[in-house]
Amino acid sequence: MVGVFQTVMIDEHSLPAHLARDLDGHFEQLVRTYQDRLYGFALRLTGSRQDAEESTQDAFVRAYRALAGYDTDRRRALRLRPWLYQITLNVVRNRVRRPVLVSVPVDGPVSNGLAAHSDEQPERVLVQMETQSHLADAIARLPKRNATAVVLRHVQGLSYAEAAEVLDQPVGTTKSDVHRGLRMLRLALESEASQLEVRNH
Repeated sequence: MVGVFQTVMIDEHSLPAHLARDLDGHFEQLVRTYQDRLYGFALRLTGSRQDAEESTQDAFVRAYRALAGYDTDRRRALRLRPWLYQITLNVVRNRVRRPVLVSVPVDGPVSNGLAAHSDEQPERVLVQMETQSHLADAIARLPKRNATAVVLRHVQGLSYAEAAEVLDQPVGTTKSDVHRGLRMLRLALESEASQLEVRNH
C-alpha cells in the first residue's frame, strides 16, 4: 500500500516533466490525478454538483489550452497543483458572480460514512459524521475570503505558499486569512457547544 502511495506522489511531482515531453500523451493522467480534488473544491465554492462538474471540466479545458501554448521549459517548471486550483477558482468566479462557500462534508474517511468505519462502533461514527457536518456548516458561514483560505489550506491540503499562489496574494496575508478563519471557526464551534450544553440542562 505504501509503495502504491509513493508511486502516486512521485507521478504527481514528475507530471510537469512528462507534460513537457508529451502533452497529449500525459494530459489524461493529469486529469485523473486532480479531477476529484478540483471537483471537491468547486463543489464547496458553488454548492451545486452540476456547477462543480462543469467548472472542473472547464478548468481542465483551460489548463490544456494554456499548456498547449507554453514552451517545454515553462511546462517543466510549472507548479501544477496551485496553478490548477487557481484556474478552477477563476472559472468558478467567472461562472458564478458571487461564489459562496457552502456546507459540503469535509474530505476524508468520514465522508464515506459507516462503510469506512466498519471496525468502529456505529455511535462513534455517527458522532464523527455530526461533528464533520457542524464543521462544514461553520466553514460555510465564514467570510468568503477566510473560508476560501481555510479550505485551500486545511481541507484541500495545500501549503501556505501554494494557497497564496492560488489566491494571488502574499503568503503573510494568506496565513493571516487562515488564522483569522480558524479563530472564527473555533469561536463559532465553542458557542454552539455552550448553547447545546445550556439546552441539555
